[in-house]
Amino acid sequence: MDRGAVLGAIWLGIMACPSSAQETFEGYDCTADCSGHEAGYDWAERNGVTEANDCDGNNQSFNEGCQAFVEEQQPLPDEEDTSDENDVDDSE
Repeated sequence: MDRGAVLGAIWLGIMACPSSAQETFEGYDCTADCSGHEAGYDWAERNGVTEANDCDGNNQSFNEGCQAFVEEQQPLPDEEDTSDENDVDDSE
């Protein structure tokens, strides 16, 4: 079998197999679509939720969307205020 035929067979195999990649929302796996996650995120944003404990509804997708909002509001370790550590006393 020549190289072109091999590549063609591989391409055909890839195109024939449906993608099994699952859609995600802010790192959380979605079930069918991400509408539940989006609703939870939007609700948390509208209500100013700052604690993951407040994301305790009856729907896992909604809760994960809410948690994603809370997580997004947390500063990254390198974004924390380090002004006290960088202050230098030049009065000497």
